[in-house]
Parts: sequence; structure tokens; C-alpha cells
Amino acid sequence: MKIFIDTANLDEIKEAVSMGVIDGVTTNPSLMAKEKMPYREILKEICRLVKGPVSAEVVAVDAEGMVKEAMDLHSIADNITIKIPTIKEGLKAIKTLSERNIMTNATLCFSPSQALLVAKAGATFVSPFVGRLDDISQNGMDLIGQIIQIYGNYGFNTEVLVASVRNPLHVVQAAIMGADVATIPFKVIDQLMKHPLTDIGLQKFLEDWQKVNKG
Repeated sequence: MKIFIDTANLDEIKEAVSMGVIDGVTTNPSLMAKEKMPYREILKEICRLVKGPVSAEVVAVDAEGMVKEAMDLHSIADNITIKIPTIKEGLKAIKTLSERNIMTNATLCFSPSQALLVAKAGATFVSPFVGRLDDISQNGMDLIGQIIQIYGNYGFNTEVLVASVRNPLHVVQAAIMGADVATIPFKVIDQLMKHPLTDIGLQKFLEDWQKVNKG
């Protein structure tokens, strides 16, 4: 399973890249608003740091406006992936961009029927938001399983990108289900490596090593 980092913070991206586990980046307007650099400068630097897909979101809600914004974003770097909202106008934009060989990420997906349509339109990725479904007392990971099954039934090329990840369990479940990608906040990437028995074992080894040196 590929791991993307869900952030626009350059320090977090640099740290994650240094760990050797990052295959791409996802951003959105909310994440960009937290940073002090101009929007295009941030994207240019992210694309310099990460060679895999870097998702940047359009804000237009009509197909023509989405495509126009997409072309401008794509001019920044070839690995820019255009995040398109999962709405009817978004389907039109995805179709147009797919025909131009521009990568797209259908975002804000909350149902298997939406996922089916964006795949038929030619989306490169679909981003089901599992955490937001959990927030309204639905099991977000159930949606991942449904989408994976539908795509497998018909051989769609659209990759399932698990989004709105809140904890390591979401990541593990996504990997077990066979999701293509999980996009993860930096704090969750950090949590994935932590285990109390690892810390206890390391501390014991270090203490015993001190005893060996004293001998």
C-alpha cells in the first residue's frame, strides 16, 4: 500500500520523506491556509521534495472553472494531481482532464455509488473520507471495502485512496483490505512506529549495555 502524507507543512514533509516511507502528498485549502508561504510556492517546493503524486484542490464548482484551475495547477509540475469534488460538475471535469492525461483525485467521496461514477469518468484516485463517516456514527472502513469490491468486480483502474485517516487502526485496516493508498497526517505516521514494548525493550538493552561497559 502506498502512503501519502496529508499536509502542506514543508517541515513535516521533509521529515516524512527522510523516513523513506512517503509515496505522495495530499493538500487541501484548509491545510494550505495554515502555512505562511504563497500557495504556488508551497506546491512547487512540495513537488521538488516528493516525486510522486501531489494533490492540489480546485475551488470552482462548475466544470469549466475546475478545468481552468486544473490547467493552471498542472503547469506548476507534472506530478500535480487535481483534487476535484465528487459532484456532477466534478464528473465532467474529471472526464475532460482524464482525456488530457492529467491525474485527478475525486475528493469528498462518501458513498459507493459516487465511487462508481468517478471511476467510470476516469479518475486516477478516489478519496473516501473514513474519519468523517465515523464522526456521524457510520463505519467509514465499510465504505472502503465496498469500493474495493466494486472496482475489483469490473477492473476499474481508479486507485482507492483512504482519506480522513484519524488513527493507526484506519491505516492497518486499509492495508488488510487491499486499499491502494492511505493519506495520513504526520502525527498518525509517527504513531504507526510506536509501541510500548519496543520502548521498554530498547531501554532494557541500553541499561544492560551500560552494565557490560562497566564490567
